[in-house]
Order: sequence, then structure tokens, then C-alpha cells
Amino acid sequence: MAFQSVRDLNVKGSRVFLRADLNVPLKEGKITDATRIKETLPTLKCLLDGGASVVLASHLGRPEGKGFEAAYSAAPVAAWLCEQGFDCRLASYVNGEAVEAEAAALQPGQILLLENLRFEKGETKNKEEFAASLARLADTYVNDAFGSAHRAHASVSGMVEDFPKDRVAAGFLMEKELKALSKVTDSPDKPLVVIFGGAKVSDKIELIQNFLGKADAILIGGAMSYTFLKAQGYDIGKSLCEEDKLEMSLELLKQAEAKGTRLLLPLDHVAADAFSEDADCAITLDQNIPAARMALDIGPETVAAYAEEIRAARTLLWNGPMGVFEMSPFASGTLTMAEELAEATGRGAFVLVGGGDSVAAVNKAGVAARMSHVSTGGGASLEFLSGLELPGVAALSK
Repeated sequence: MAFQSVRDLNVKGSRVFLRADLNVPLKEGKITDATRIKETLPTLKCLLDGGASVVLASHLGRPEGKGFEAAYSAAPVAAWLCEQGFDCRLASYVNGEAVEAEAAALQPGQILLLENLRFEKGETKNKEEFAASLARLADTYVNDAFGSAHRAHASVSGMVEDFPKDRVAAGFLMEKELKALSKVTDSPDKPLVVIFGGAKVSDKIELIQNFLGKADAILIGGAMSYTFLKAQGYDIGKSLCEEDKLEMSLELLKQAEAKGTRLLLPLDHVAADAFSEDADCAITLDQNIPAARMALDIGPETVAAYAEEIRAARTLLWNGPMGVFEMSPFASGTLTMAEELAEATGRGAFVLVGGGDSVAAVNKAGVAARMSHVSTGGGASLEFLSGLELPGVAALSK
């Protein structure tokens, strides 16, 4: 990764523009979960302790982009930072002459939190003028918002070229995410086993293709597996299926064989007569699913086979659940995978969990802290793992 880290910067007397992900949930003007702010505090403290003043910026929710909207104001974030003992003030707006004057007045150790970047359409449209107006607020740029790195927005990529290359760096959270993801995509200890689940093959095509020839085995679960099974002629009953992706599924199976990656599909299923917590459930005898039933989780034979693959691996990636884990009769496959991955980490394997539902699953299983890395990047993680270039990362590269 050819980028500079915030720890490489000398920021004494500098004014740093810190793009963070402060997109926290709010209820009646109060923050209900400050996790995202807490995650960027090591970077913020490093800059302030190094003698910098900081212009802090983030988006928050989905305002219309037509100017100030009280419901989406960054004021609760400024208040939270003040409560934690930071010398933080809220800017009068996102950009403009008044904000430039407020930034210029900052003393080392002080923070100016800009109003919600998305109050201005120029942010999401990556307008040159808007990007330049943000760049005028500081002499150094640090990006710690990995979750936004896949967006070509003004504060993420557009404004970066207005800074000298040696005044551009990644924050600690950004650096941690990129190092962990790269460990899986660029230099994994073998065997590399990836586990992909979720509803749709269409959401994971690029992800699967990027690991063909890299991974020793790809374990498929969730509703996407029924599309693969139907493509091969198995009965899938009333299970979910993407009819328009049957040919693509066969093509992926062929590519996997050609590139030497074993692509494993469920050997049995937990099949129910209805999509309901109290449905009648049965384990199928084989890969076929009875006509009147829908599969909602992987069965015990599949769990055992997948667990064996996990135990033999040195590097593991998990993206997507094995079934409808939100309902207890269909949670076993997903929660067992979570436990197996936690144990693999304990044995010294590198285990990366990426993607919203998988993160929810390891939290539900109570094993998130036992994984090597749980990526909070959502769409950014998925795109990085699919081999796509992220605008925010490209902008940081030397």
C-alpha cells in the first residue's frame, strides 16, 4: 500500500483537514451509538498531541443537499466531543468565507467541526469549486473514513490533489482496514478459504471472481447457493433463486474448476414449510429440497464439511450469512461458522470478517472480539475485496 500514515506526518503548527466517518445514529438530537466517533479518536488525538489544529469533517444521514437542515446538523457530534474534554466548536456552515475565517482562527489543540458535508450538493457531485473551498481550510489532509472510501466525493477524493503529496496521509482506522483487507487479497498465508453467503449471486459475482485462482476453497451458503444448485439441475423447492443468474452460476463453477479453486455448495439444508419462526422444519436427505419447502439454513452435514475446511485454513475471509440467522430455527449454520472462525483465530489463522450481515452475525454469536479483524467498511470493504479501485484510497496513494 503506497500511502503515508498519519504517524509519518510532522503536524506541529499545521492545520489538518481530517475526513472522518462521524455518521452516527441520532434520536431527538442525541447520539444513540458513538462507536464511529470513538473509532477515529486515536487519529484525532495523534494530530492534536502532535501540535496541530483540526478541521474535522463528515457526512451525517441523507440531507437533500439544498443547504442547512436542522435534523441533520453535526451539532450533537460537536457536543459529544466537548463532553469528552475536546476543545471543539461547530462551524457556522460547511464552507465559505466565514468558515475560512473560523478555521484561520484555530489555535493548536483546537477542533473546528464543519457542518454536515452533504448540506452542499458539491460534496456528492464532487464539484471542483466545492472541493477547492474545503482544501482552503487546511494545509494538511488526513482521511480516516474507510467506510466512505468507495465514494468519489469532494471530501474523499476531489480535494486531495489540492495538497502537496507529502501533506496527505491515511488515519489509523483507514490504515488498519487497508492492511487487514490487503492481507487477504495480496499476501494470504495458504490455504486461503473464503466463505460467501447472503441472498444474491448477483451481489457477489465480482467478489467470487476476484478469489478464483487465489482461494484454495470457496464455501457458499445462504440463498445464493440455491441459484448454483438449480443451475446444476437440483430441485430447490420454494427456495429463493435468481433465475436470470443460472447461466452465470454455471460459468462461475467452470471458471473455478479451470483456476483450481474448489467451489463448495451445501450438501444438505434446513428446509421449512414457511418463512416463519414457528414453521415446520426438516433436514433434507441430500442437496435436493422438497417441492413444498424452502431452504433457510445449511444442514448439519454441510456445517461439518465447512468446519473441516475452516480448520485446515491459515487465512479466512467471511462475507455473508449461511441462512436466515435472525430467526432462531435457521441461525445454527451461521452461528456455528462464527464460532469455528473464532477458534481458527485462536489457533493462529488470520480471520477477516467483512460485510454488514457477517458483522451482525459475529456480534450475535458474541465472538467479534475473537476475530483477527472485523471490517466496518460495508460497501467499501466489498468493493476492495472485489478488486475494484476505491477513489478515497487511490487519492491517498503516493
